[in-house]
Amino acid sequence: MAAISQSLEQKLQQRLSPQQIQGIKLLELPTLQLEQRVKQEIEENPVLEEEEREPETDEAQLTLEDYLRNEESAASYKLKVNNTSKDDDRRSPTLSQGMSLQDFLIEQLAYHDLDEREMTIARFIIGTLDDDGYLRRPVASIADDIAFTQGIEVTEQEVERIVGVIQMLDPAGIGARNLGECLIIQLRALREQTPAVKLAIAILSDHYDAFLKKHYERMIRRLGVTEEEFRAALEEIMHLNPKPTNGYADESSAASPNIIPDFLLDYNNGNFDLQLASRSVPDLKINSGYLRMAERALNTSEQSEADKEALQFIKQKIESAKWFISALKQRQETLMKTMRAILHFQHDFFIEGDEAKLRPMILKDIADATGFDISTISRVVNSKYIQTHFGVFLLKYFFSEGLLTESGEEVSTREIKRILAEAIEGEDKRDPLTDEALMDTLTAKGYKIARRTVAKYREMLGIPASRLRKEL
Repeated sequence: MAAISQSLEQKLQQRLSPQQIQGIKLLELPTLQLEQRVKQEIEENPVLEEEEREPETDEAQLTLEDYLRNEESAASYKLKVNNTSKDDDRRSPTLSQGMSLQDFLIEQLAYHDLDEREMTIARFIIGTLDDDGYLRRPVASIADDIAFTQGIEVTEQEVERIVGVIQMLDPAGIGARNLGECLIIQLRALREQTPAVKLAIAILSDHYDAFLKKHYERMIRRLGVTEEEFRAALEEIMHLNPKPTNGYADESSAASPNIIPDFLLDYNNGNFDLQLASRSVPDLKINSGYLRMAERALNTSEQSEADKEALQFIKQKIESAKWFISALKQRQETLMKTMRAILHFQHDFFIEGDEAKLRPMILKDIADATGFDISTISRVVNSKYIQTHFGVFLLKYFFSEGLLTESGEEVSTREIKRILAEAIEGEDKRDPLTDEALMDTLTAKGYKIARRTVAKYREMLGIPASRLRKEL
């Protein structure tokens, strides 16, 4: 039997303190989330409070004569008053939305001869549609869920029949199981069933895989049609909507959030003015009443157990508040120092916004310029935006790898992607440029690049291969 013994051992380990972890998290937050984080801290820590900022213009001190001195000021005089205080909640006005897609579909069911049982099944199926209007759940699974949640025993054939009814509703293509079925439903819903429409239905029904791979010559031979007839059918398909729910509002879906920049950059008379866009983030201070309370408690010789606990609580909150204020200040300094380094590195670009003037820049370049760690730079540029006089940009936009030309000049890979996009846009769609042809185009411009690298950049641009870009 092995003996049990105890021993002491010293180890030296590096661990991040809770304050350091919180500081890192603050650094990652964009302006909107930082505002929410500050409000949360104010609610949780009674010692923290907002520090009132000086108003830009004190309208309360202006008289009527001040307005009448200037005709422009008098014309813009506001016939309203601000009866809100800084403590009032400022909510955006609620915008009314139209009928949701689900309600619109259910309303159309009233025009079909469905009994109460079938209406319940139809409502359930409509509720299972994806946001793009497709029905991707298996029929057997839907039948089981209807039996479990609605208490209705239903067969797969009955579900299929109700799905067919839903596919007859507007917008055309709703309730389809895949893209091919969605397009066929839209074609069959057209009033004029022209030869081109019928040929398009045949293409999608019998040659869908070949259509996706753009094997046009093979399909023309198998269908026994001319190239003009086939092109007319393709035109009908191209006019269809692959997402039938486009244009229909859904009250359950959240509105797309607006981009709130974290930096504001102005350029006037050859000078840059860089600022943090943190006007919505309040300035913080420690409540003086709690500080005096802590000082009195420390100067009191005799304290009860309850007073000691209260003093300990206040001391902890004061220390936490001091750290949070310091962390916010450190965050601002880190962000400004990093953005100034980016501005200096990409100086020529920020003057006019010419993408061709973007220099190759990686995280290490800015880390070396600021003295920060690469991980710190990565956290700073994550989800941060800057507003310039020529647009709003994600900070990651300014980072790209470099490539040496034959003359030894280093250019950004973004320039390579731009040349590729222009070459593909101007190509003959009947005979698209292959990756090897694109490589030759870049080589002729002085950019020595491998074919597999061309394919990588093409895929990064979201451009398919030459075979899939072919058109008649």
